Order: sequence, then structure tokens, then C-alpha cells
Amino acid sequence: MLTFTTDALRPQDRFEHWCEVRGKSLFGVTIELERDKRADFRGHFSATTVGSAVLAQMSASSYRVSRTASDIARVPSNSLHLAWQVRGPGHMNIGRDRVQFVRNGDLVFGHSNLPFASTPERTDGFDFFSLKIPVTDELVLGARIEDAPPVALARDASLTRLVGAMFRSMTRDLAQAGQFADDVAHMVRLALLARGRVRPRQDEIRAALHAGYLHAAREILFRDLHRASLTPAVVAAELGISLRQLHALFEPTGLSFARTLTAARLKAARRALYAIRERSIDEIAFSCGFDSIATFYRVFRSTYGMTPGDARRIPPQDQPANSANRVATAR
Repeated sequence: MLTFTTDALRPQDRFEHWCEVRGKSLFGVTIELERDKRADFRGHFSATTVGSAVLAQMSASSYRVSRTASDIARVPSNSLHLAWQVRGPGHMNIGRDRVQFVRNGDLVFGHSNLPFASTPERTDGFDFFSLKIPVTDELVLGARIEDAPPVALARDASLTRLVGAMFRSMTRDLAQAGQFADDVAHMVRLALLARGRVRPRQDEIRAALHAGYLHAAREILFRDLHRASLTPAVVAAELGISLRQLHALFEPTGLSFARTLTAARLKAARRALYAIRERSIDEIAFSCGFDSIATFYRVFRSTYGMTPGDARRIPPQDQPANSANRVATAR
């Protein structure tokens, strides 16, 4: 993984370095900021490969950014660009008087060789993830994409939710992002489907939908694991799919919905037991969605090989050995 921060540079050098090294050389864009604001500029950048794609994370002071015709000529790129504007809304002009407002949380998707100009609405900086994916005919399923300008995917569309769930999973831990290489193609194909560039009844699209719905289901599961009333029916209803479809999503993983939920609750409880000593074991069990203390003790010991009381004295590991198998046999 490549990481960089302007903190190590002199204040008068920070913005210029960011423009030249991160902007012009790496991304092929032009960055602009008023001269009297440059001494206060700060930026943090990291990048890692995900298969053939490059995933970048940026947090920086606000500035204007554009990809001009000269930028494209200088740094051409036959790539697709999927971006997640975590924080820092702004207006994006894609030419021909087409200006759109990009809000916090929006996903922007388009071809990298098309011009745009983006102006921030606020001055308190931004947080941004960028996924640059080289184009191949196999990836885009023969679709024409060279004329697809960068636009925000419809915020309330189900396909946008699926792409977003995969993107958020990928960016949760950049050190582990490489394991999502297969999902890059799924994300691209769902974004192309959302923009009407591919047909929905292709096998590759069905696989992408399956992957997207699985990520979205897991996202709901992790978000609401504290709710003892969380059931497959609740998740299926939120996603707008049938209960049978929901269970089918988890079949290839080797763990059912119920076992996946139990594993997530146990992991949350394991961390809380060590980190929040002032809370009782029963309180933590209930806060993690267990509605039976007896069940919690039994499954916890079967999974971790120790009691919850013992776990309070031992720092948790990221993933307990054989936890999936133990949870599976405990249910």
C-alpha cells in the first residue's frame, strides 16, 4: 500500500506538491486553490491494488479539480472511474451546460477520458474514495463506454445500493481490500446496468446482482445485529427480495443467514467484553442481540474455547481460529 501525507512537508510546499505529484502525475487532473489558502492546505492519500484496479483514499482541504482536454492528452486513461464522495459536496460540470450536484455519500461513475470540472460547495475539506478500473471488453460485456461521462448514480435506486454496499465493504479496511478483486467486475457491471449500458439478463449480470445483494444483506446484518428481532424476513423486506432469495444468497458462503448473524454478534461481544469492562456480561450479550444468556454462554465457549469472563482478560484477535466452523456446529 502507498501512503502519503503533506504533514511532512513545509506549509508553503504542501499544495504545490499535491498538485504536481497527486494531481497532474497520478490522476491527470488540474487542481486549483486561492493563493492565500495554500499555506493552510493539508492532504492525506493512500492507494492499494485490488486486482487490476487501483483503490485510492483521499482526505484533503477543499479545492477545485478538473480534467481538461490537455490533461486527457497528457495522461490518457482507458479506464472506468467509480468514486464515493464520503464528505464534501459540490457541483460537477460535465460539459454542454450539464451541471449536477454531488452530495455526501453519492457514487459517481464514468469513463476516465472525459472532461469534467468540480467545484466544492463548502470549505471544510473532503473525504473521497476512488476506484480506477482498466477497461477490457470482457469487463464491460462489449458495452460502449467511451462516451459515458462521470455522473452520480441515482441515490434512491436499488442498484446504487448494491454498488454502494460492495464499495463500503471494500473500503472498510484498505489493507484487506485485495480480497474484493472479484467484486470490482460486479460493481462495474451493476453501474453499467444502472446507466443502461448493458442488458439485465446476462449471466454476468446475474452474478453481479447476487454479489451485490449479499453485500447489502450483510451490511444490514452488521448494522442491526444488536436487534434481537432481526430476522431474515426483515432483511429481505428491506432489500425488496423474497425470503427464498435471501437464503439463496448465503448458500455459497457455507454459512446460513442465522449462523452469519451469530458469528457477527459473537465477534462484537468479544470485542466489547475486553474493551468495556464496566458493563456486565449480561448487558453486553443483550446489547449484541442475544435474547438468551444461556445460549450466549454456550455458543461463546464453543466458538472461542473460553468463557465470556475469561475473554475479559485476553485481547481479542481480528478473527478467532475456526470460528465459522464452531458457530456452525453450535447452532
